Amino acid sequence: MILHTNGRILTPLLLVLVGVSTAQKSGSAMEQFQSLQAELQKSHTAKDWHANLASATKLQELLNAAPDSLLEVARANVGVGDLNAAVREVEAFVRMGQSADLLKTSPDFSPLLKNVNFAKIQTGMEANRKTISLGSTDFLLSDSGLLAEDVDYDPRTKRFLITSVREKKIVSVETTGASSDFAKAPDNWPILAIKIDPSRGVLWATEVAMQGFSFAAESDWGRSAVLCYDLKNGNLLHRVEGPRGTALGDMVLTAKGDAIVSDGDGGGVYRVLADGSAMQRIDDGDFISPQTPAMHPDGKHVFVPDYVRGIGVLEITTKQVRWLSMAGRFALNGIDGLYFDHGRLIAVQNGTSPERVVVFTLNATLTKIESETIIERATNTLGDPTHGVVIGNEFYYIANSGWDAIDDHGNVKPGIKPSVPRMMRAKLPGGTRR
Repeated sequence: MILHTNGRILTPLLLVLVGVSTAQKSGSAMEQFQSLQAELQKSHTAKDWHANLASATKLQELLNAAPDSLLEVARANVGVGDLNAAVREVEAFVRMGQSADLLKTSPDFSPLLKNVNFAKIQTGMEANRKTISLGSTDFLLSDSGLLAEDVDYDPRTKRFLITSVREKKIVSVETTGASSDFAKAPDNWPILAIKIDPSRGVLWATEVAMQGFSFAAESDWGRSAVLCYDLKNGNLLHRVEGPRGTALGDMVLTAKGDAIVSDGDGGGVYRVLADGSAMQRIDDGDFISPQTPAMHPDGKHVFVPDYVRGIGVLEITTKQVRWLSMAGRFALNGIDGLYFDHGRLIAVQNGTSPERVVVFTLNATLTKIESETIIERATNTLGDPTHGVVIGNEFYYIANSGWDAIDDHGNVKPGIKPSVPRMMRAKLPGGTRR
């Protein structure tokens, strides 16, 4: 769960991270990120481009050369008069499948417009905005007011369970699109993550009193909890509240039935035991805005997508993190939903430009990305995608969730009618490893 403008990182570049908790571990990635942002803001305001370049370079290193960090370095290089270096950064940005109107609208980049390579850059960005559509609509949800966030599938009853941010509930949806209420949020906060454990007959979810949003009472802002329901009847079995200031928004389940939950605001990753008896933090401050984790097949590691740093591989027992390289080819930032299946990582990226659903194929040792296949990009049906679920050799994902229709406080924008949430489905490209 990312708090889209709605908690997404606001661009033009990486100057503001919305809703981040300030109570951070000293020296954590979050603290470094905030410090570098402050330095960038200060040097940009003063037009001290040499200082700006130094800070932008440090930020690029921290963010593992994510696309937007390339633009920060490019902008600083323009400022110091090194247009060739700026062009190299922007060309890498384009190779990673990204596009930005910023290059034509920001005065900071205007010297690049006269560069002999700019026409090629512009052509590349236009190509990156072209429609790709390998999926099709499976069904439409009947309630446009849901603000649908996460989805999972119950193979026993052959139904989807979908969370609602605005209506603070979980709905049960048949494959025809017909829906009924499954459970309400016990604290009347938005329900975000959902994961089904069919072997144990339970459903896990999270509810978050989202900071600054009208969905919850202001007195509750900064509180969140992990919930466990009886899958048959929707009765609440366990409720485990997280530390104050957390937004426990996304999760995955281990083979033992424990819930691994990420805090998109505070940067932490937590484990809640299957019996609901304890919650413990399992990271060491390497994440800035962790989103939906995906279990590694060895059961000892977790793929954790950080909205700004890319995909980290977290070793649960040691808290060590290794980052998958973007290699100047793959945009691994802006991931909201991430899923591992047969040697591939399926990502819903609502923080890239353009937004997209993509499959990253890993090497045999699951340590490197070898290729990518875009499932959907820049279509009318995609809208604002959030999460999905793998069923067999197909990926089902929520499109047109409704986040684009609300403002920074959760209110519907004037003159905007929320779209009906759409469940898309697409066949997955070949993969061989579990």
